[in-house]
Amino acid sequence: MKRAPLNDLLILSDSGVWGDEDPENGVSVLRSTNFNSDGWLNFGKPSFRAIDPKKRDAKLLREGDILLEKSGGGPQQPVGRVCLFRGSELPQSFGNFIARLRPTDEVLSEYLFYFLWRFHASGKTSHYQKQTTGIRNLEFKRFLTIEVPVPPIDEQRRIVDILSRTEGIVRLQHEAQRKAAELIPGIFLDMFGDPATNPKGWPEHRLGDIAEVVSGVTKGRKFGERETVEVPYLRVANVQAGHIDLSVVKTIEVLPKEVEQLALQRGDVVLTEGGDFDKLGRGALWEHDIANCIHQNHVFRVRLAKSAALPEFFVTYLQARKAREYFLRSAKRTTNLASINMTQLRALPVVLPSLDVQHEFVEHFNATRSIQSQQAAATVKAEATFAALLAQAFSTTST
Repeated sequence: MKRAPLNDLLILSDSGVWGDEDPENGVSVLRSTNFNSDGWLNFGKPSFRAIDPKKRDAKLLREGDILLEKSGGGPQQPVGRVCLFRGSELPQSFGNFIARLRPTDEVLSEYLFYFLWRFHASGKTSHYQKQTTGIRNLEFKRFLTIEVPVPPIDEQRRIVDILSRTEGIVRLQHEAQRKAAELIPGIFLDMFGDPATNPKGWPEHRLGDIAEVVSGVTKGRKFGERETVEVPYLRVANVQAGHIDLSVVKTIEVLPKEVEQLALQRGDVVLTEGGDFDKLGRGALWEHDIANCIHQNHVFRVRLAKSAALPEFFVTYLQARKAREYFLRSAKRTTNLASINMTQLRALPVVLPSLDVQHEFVEHFNATRSIQSQQAAATVKAEATFAALLAQAFSTTST
């Protein structure tokens, strides 16, 4: 099979432009922040820039152009991500940290995009980057020498057809997951109304009056000769919005009495103290059977009185506007960080419907969570199928 240097398959391989902000007359300029990890572009938060009229038309993107990240990346992500420009309502240009690749007639844009996307996803672009003062830069000229397998156009079309169909299924699964995630907050508002306005007149209580709220243990303590045990340790990184991420669970040395006092039980709600604003008051339901798992001092454990509130209700309440506004209003702030303390959390106002209505909500909550679990499993399967087909397509064309 024919193989050719990437540069020989391109009409254009040029860098982008930049300019002063010009919201009224400027051109929307795409940056690496517009790159999604799946190779699609997001057009949120456009940056309109004044571009030299002599360069303006020449730097506008055409459908089928491939955008290549030349600077950026990070410790876990090499520079060199690619996105395929599939068109846009507005004229689009591209920034100076990005290169545009426009293929010749010898290769389909989608085919070349999928090849380069897998090239980056497999970590190969790490061999074409250099780092200066924390920024990773792509050795662009050397990158253009990589060899690309070039089967006949009909074979390229066959490969693109298979991959685009499978990728479409992955995108549909992600969309289904997103819609499923919106169901529980929607059901909550339908049943209880917005807690901020409380149209149904539910009574309001301080969290400290209906729950036990405790902080966890601090890492790095010295115990001297005292007897200790090593147990699983729930950190801020494990507590995501609405769910627990146990992909990495660390352990910590603690006193036996602390295990008795702090071990998490099913039905507990764990809630983050803060840090970045997205970590402020982030809550999740503990539903796991990990023996003697405790939590760090930047994570609060909320154990609700069973006669007052159900944990499924409360963990959804934490996403409501009333709770979010309370945390933002009460938080201690320093530059880009914010945190709440134990006293502030205990003072959180909780609008509390009757237990009968809460139990009805929990039935909907559990049914929806079952749907979410099925959607998540289907998404994982679709992603694995796409990855396998992508690898097969280019391992076959490489022989």
